[in-house]
Amino acid sequence: MAVKVTSRARRPGLGGVAADHDGGRLLIGMSRATEGGRANRAVCVVPEETLDVAPSMVAVASGATNRCKMLHVAGDPGLLAARLAAL
Repeated sequence: MAVKVTSRARRPGLGGVAADHDGGRLLIGMSRATEGGRANRAVCVVPEETLDVAPSMVAVASGATNRCKMLHVAGDPGLLAARLAAL
């Protein structure tokens, strides 16, 4: 799952979808700037809550030091796609 993270966002949490050269990225707003591994952990919480999956099922696959990240979400792809489409 491709995401773009904005720190110090007015509205924390899921903020929609942004068009990208790869198709689209989910926008995730963070209320404050976080540092180190805490930032990546905080980013993973939003899909966990939005997709109703266990914390162990979401991990940063790439872009750990970049605001554009790829997250790996384990689970049934059909079910996860349906949950994303319902947002």
